[in-house]
This record gives sequence, C-alpha cells and structure tokens, in this order.
Amino acid sequence: MRKYLKNMISFVLIQSLLLSFLGTTIQVQAQPIADPLRLRAEASILVDGKSGKILYEKNAEQPLALASMTKILTEYLIFEKIKENRISWTQTTSISDYAHRISQNLKLSNVPLRSNQQYTVKELYEAMAIYSANGATIALTELVAGNETEFVRMMNEKARAFGMENFTFVNSTGLNNKDLLGLHPAGNSDQENFASAKDTAIMAFRLINDFPEVLTISSIAKKIFRAETVDAIKMDNWNWMLPELVYGYKGTDGLKTGSTDLAGFCFTATAKRNETRLISVVMKAKSYAARFQETKKLMDYGFMNYETKTLFPAEFKVPATPEIPVQKGRETRVGIASEKPLTLLIRRSEDSLYQPIAKLETARIAAPVAKGKSVGKLVAEYHGSEKYKYLTVDGPLREEVPLITTREVKKAGFFKLIFYQIITFFTWLGRKFSNLF
Repeated sequence: MRKYLKNMISFVLIQSLLLSFLGTTIQVQAQPIADPLRLRAEASILVDGKSGKILYEKNAEQPLALASMTKILTEYLIFEKIKENRISWTQTTSISDYAHRISQNLKLSNVPLRSNQQYTVKELYEAMAIYSANGATIALTELVAGNETEFVRMMNEKARAFGMENFTFVNSTGLNNKDLLGLHPAGNSDQENFASAKDTAIMAFRLINDFPEVLTISSIAKKIFRAETVDAIKMDNWNWMLPELVYGYKGTDGLKTGSTDLAGFCFTATAKRNETRLISVVMKAKSYAARFQETKKLMDYGFMNYETKTLFPAEFKVPATPEIPVQKGRETRVGIASEKPLTLLIRRSEDSLYQPIAKLETARIAAPVAKGKSVGKLVAEYHGSEKYKYLTVDGPLREEVPLITTREVKKAGFFKLIFYQIITFFTWLGRKFSNLF
C-alpha cells in the first residue's frame, strides 16, 4: 500500500510538471515576435524614401551613439549653404591648427591635410562623404560657421526643425570627444553624439529628398584624394554595399557608415530599384560585417514585400466627387480630376485595398474659373490591416496629388446673375414656408 501511494504521488508530480511545462510552452508560442526579422542590432528602421512611411522598426525611438552617421546632418548643412550661395564647390579654404591636428591621426578615418595649403569645398566634401575624413569635416564646419562650436549649435537647431526628438549633438564628426585633443566644441570630454534610429532616418530622408545630388557623391566607390600630387591618397568608400564593393547590393547608392567603441557598428543605407527607394538604419550591430548583413535583411524585406504602384492615373475622376459646384458662372458645375498619377509604395497585392477620396479645399468655387485650377487633393484611403506611421508629420501629404478643374468656366453675364439671385431668393423663401408647417 505504501509503495502504491508512493507511485501515485510520483505520477501526480510528473503529470503536474508536464502540464506546467506544456502550459509555459504554449504561452511562449502564443506571444507575438517583437522582431520578425531577428536583426542582430540594437535598433533599426526601414522607410519609404519618397514618403517616409515606416515599413519596419525595432527600438527605433531609443537614443544611441551614432558615430560618423552624424555626418549626414553635417552634409545637409553644407548643401544648404551651397544652395544659399554662402559657399560654393570651387571655393577654397585654409586649414586651421585644430583641423590639421585631427587630420594627422591615422588611427581615425582621415586624409592628412596641410596647414599651409588651400583646399576646395568639393575636395573636402568628397573626403568626408566617401572616406569619412574627420579633419576635412572640421575644416568644412569652420568655413560654414566660423568655428565648430557654432556649427554644432546649427546642427541641434536643424535637428529640432526636422522634428527629431531623441538626439544630442556635441561635435560635427561623430567621434568621441576624447579623440578631439581637448578641443571638443561642446559636451563633456568623453561624450558622443546620440540619436535614435528614427531620428537618423529623418536626417537621411531630408538629405536625399532636399538634395538628391548627394547620391552622385555617396555612390562613388573609389576615388583618389588630390590625384597626381604628392598628397594623393586612395579613398575606398566605407559603404561596402555599393554594387562594386565587398557586400555589393543591387541599387545601393548611399549613404553613411559609422563606428566607435560606444556606438558599435552602424550603417544608414539607401537603395533604389525601379521606382522604389528605401532608406534603412542599423545601429549597434556586433561587427563590421554584421551591419551590412543586417541591412541586407532589411532591404530584402522591403523590396520583396513592397512595390511602387500607380493606383490612379493622371486625369482620374473620383467617382463620388467628379465635379464641384460653381457660383456665379455660366455653368453651375465643373469637372475635377487628378493633375498627375497617384503613385504610392504599397504592400504587394494590396492595391485593391485603396479607395480614391477627394479632399476639397472648399465645397464650391466662384467664377471665373481657370482650367487647371487647384481645388483639393486626391488621396488613396487604405482599408487594410497595417497601421502605418511616418517619419515626419507631413508624410501623408507626400502621398497625395492635386485635383484640378478640367475646363474653364467664365463668369455669368448680368441677366444670368439676376436670374440666379431670383432662384436663390425663391429657394430660400420656399424653405422658410416649409418650416412653418
């Protein structure tokens, strides 16, 4: 009997343990996978290069050291000053003692600069964009702002203007301040620049869309700095996903790598295939190769699952709103149609989930009306399961096209206007009488 009870107790305990294990297993399996791509990086994001629509994100709001990806914002400010005619590509500048001393440290990414020579903006910019040259970066910031401290102030101001939220910039290069020989422009002596993956994507998005010519330089795989001089230095682009390089990926034409002890290995990439441009950010990957491998996963996911498609052609009329009323015109209504095609990045095979909607600026317009007058926007309303977010508040506005009038409507003549007034009066009077009963 005692043996029987012992066996029964053992059986019950084993059954309880099995049920507990199975229950736990079921619970784990039922939990959603936070990172379906299983990226080996601390944070990442993938976005549509045209609208900023977010296609994938992991810890995208977490501030992390971004190393030389900082230079994306530095590049933006330089392009901005060129556009404003404050500086030019052919303009030359001298090299300060600070920029010279940093440029001589070949443990960092650099092209050694001479303090007694002049360099063009284009030479220094290419060294920064292709080879991530830190001394050249500092020289450019001093030309633009007078000193790096003022340039860093401009960086933080521009980041706020972009709508970035989780950032701190203390220098223009992305180096740790301890590498700046005690001459760091802001922050503590061992501080670095921080930004989230989303903020970094915003910088890249703005740079590519506001200054698309940046890609003609970021896509250069190899170049000689100061070719045919005694200072000639071979610059191999650190972006090894350019098609000609080690991890070549079709369509890649930018943008910026970065690494420090604190940041790990980072990479902001952009690639275009057909009409689709994607931007990705990978932060704090485990190795030099891993940042490219994880970027490839992101890009593959984007190009395999999404496509750029024209949902509605030019001159498309929204069935529910083909016309808009016209006041005081020779005609009482005028047709409206899309000025150009509405083309969006959508998940493959989901085009039937988008419905055309006319967003009118006003319920009616007054004559005279010119042909091609803008009266609103054509948007594609999504009825699928995804809950899309955008990098910036104006993201949805990038996914609409103008609705315009299809013909001219002249103002009505005197007698027709009188007739309209009479009709309006009796219509009003009729409503008043009907309200009495």
